[in-house]
Amino acid sequence: MSQLPTLVLIHGSWHQPSCYDKITKLLQEQYKLRCVCPSLPSTRDNPAATFKDDLDVAQKAIADEVTQGQDVIVVVHSYGGIVGNSAIKGFAPARDGDSTSSQGPSPSGQGHVIGLILIASGFAFTGLSFMDPFLGNPPPGWRVNKETGYAEIVTPPRELFYHDLPEEEAEFWVSQLKTQSLKALFEGGEHVYAGWQDVPSWYIGTVEDHGLPVLAQRMAVGMAREMGAKVEHRELQTSHSPFLSQPEATVGIMIEAIEAFVGRPVVGESVPPIRAVVMLPKAQLWKPLSWFKFGLPLAFGHFVGRSILLFGWGRRTWRSIFSSH
Repeated sequence: MSQLPTLVLIHGSWHQPSCYDKITKLLQEQYKLRCVCPSLPSTRDNPAATFKDDLDVAQKAIADEVTQGQDVIVVVHSYGGIVGNSAIKGFAPARDGDSTSSQGPSPSGQGHVIGLILIASGFAFTGLSFMDPFLGNPPPGWRVNKETGYAEIVTPPRELFYHDLPEEEAEFWVSQLKTQSLKALFEGGEHVYAGWQDVPSWYIGTVEDHGLPVLAQRMAVGMAREMGAKVEHRELQTSHSPFLSQPEATVGIMIEAIEAFVGRPVVGESVPPIRAVVMLPKAQLWKPLSWFKFGLPLAFGHFVGRSILLFGWGRRTWRSIFSSH
């Protein structure tokens, strides 16, 4: 097995793998990390493309690496989170003493998925499609077009994704956006899997995000932690696309995460200094403002996570009572 893991980067809705070019260049040239960026079918001008189509592509990218004995770290952004989470199923190391784990014994010499890095994304729930937690109601930034079968962006894309980029560069990336299949967003819950429960995770939050508000991101981290996930949390003062506006800082956090996953330093060559401010979202007793910025959203997330756990426990108990009669 090679010394360093492969990064499999899953892009979000409307985007192409090229959105990761800035960070993959740094990761490959300066840190010698192999990067694989599959293209999701749901963003290839095909309204019939499904979540399962996206999942198959992501799982193939992972399988191609692990069958060669290579460990993998899955990196996801936005909608790519539900795809990447689900793609982890069957590829994580078996948990000791866990007979209910989805992971079976791996062939000798096969690699595993050893970690998950989420960038302005969410934690998938097994059995729920991307839009199920929103009760099928799109957020203000886009709308459903049943005639075309696509999710249409209604907020100016630069404002939604790239407001912290120079105008000319932002317009270039707007020009690279593709259509997004509605089927992939609203259907396919039976294929969704909470992969974040199988591997340790790092979360890169985006403080100035106009697509996924940072408060929602902080609540999601709190929820996942309450439900037993191992999540390290960092934040950058960026839009929804930190890999474009602050690529060096994004890579800096990713390298920190990779080192945590593999348990050893990742040595780079001529690594540029990180000039951006990386924040550790944590309430501090002597800083009351941090209670509101970080403490309350994370605490509310913990409450939601606890509620989900209690609901699941109640449903299992109810079913066991009736199944025994």
